[in-house]
Amino acid sequence: MRILIWHVHGSWTSAFVRGVHEYLLPLVPGRGPDGRGRAVTYDWPDSAREVPWDRLRDEPVDVIVYQRPHEIDLAREWLGPRAARLPAVYVEHNTPVGDVPRTRHPLAGQSTITLVHVTHFNELYWDNGRAPTCVIEHGIPDPGHLYSGELPRAGVVVNEPVRRARVAGTDLLPRFAERVPLDVFGMKVEGLPYDTYEDLPQHAMHAELARRRVYLHPYRWTSLGLALIEAMTLGMPVVALAATEAIEAVPPEAGVLSTKVHVLAGALADFAADPERASQAGKAARAAALARYGLSRFLSDWDELLGQV
Repeated sequence: MRILIWHVHGSWTSAFVRGVHEYLLPLVPGRGPDGRGRAVTYDWPDSAREVPWDRLRDEPVDVIVYQRPHEIDLAREWLGPRAARLPAVYVEHNTPVGDVPRTRHPLAGQSTITLVHVTHFNELYWDNGRAPTCVIEHGIPDPGHLYSGELPRAGVVVNEPVRRARVAGTDLLPRFAERVPLDVFGMKVEGLPYDTYEDLPQHAMHAELARRRVYLHPYRWTSLGLALIEAMTLGMPVVALAATEAIEAVPPEAGVLSTKVHVLAGALADFAADPERASQAGKAARAAALARYGLSRFLSDWDELLGQV
């Protein structure tokens, strides 16, 4: 198939474009959010091909994968009348915001585009209306068991840590840092009292992250951070807020989940002080992540859905 898809979420797209299809990635001048083209910090196959937006009318397209409501209008503008006739699905990456029990999804009022949630939590908490829904859980390429845990520190991955402070739990980091030194990976922000690592290529970030003794996932409200799954596949033990889908993703033997900050801080300190225990929990985390979030299952689920639509 020839699949039109926007580069919105780098880690998720990195898994999606590893299928057997051809992936058309819109490109706009300046690589703005409506047309980033190929990723810079991820290693994508040649089948993921960027196409200038003004040449899409000449490209054969079999199916469209939307991820933001306005992409439906962009497709109509860039593809012309055929956009309305093409099969399409919509991937919802995010948890609902606002008055959550009553949050109605933007596609809830239609029944022709399947709404694909990335977690069962999301499908449960969004008001999907009459839209057909399904859940295709995350899948990631296996980075390998890179864990050494040589540094008795905690690694955290978070972009936009200031704007997303409550969502990402960045406001909690000072309380954790009282017990264990923290290294923050993602988007660097001046003034954070931690060592930060900005915009590393994915393989370099994985190698650096795996040197830390334990992974900290402080997110209050996210579907299921792919960085958490990646850390688990690296072989890292994890300490996470018991929120959203994390309670389904992390088995007890792989780390510690709690809504009590002092319990999580204590778990970080315990892992930092006990390399053997950390290594054993990390092995369990890797096994659990590969069993549930393997790339082959993810791509198989997507092939089945795309074949149906």
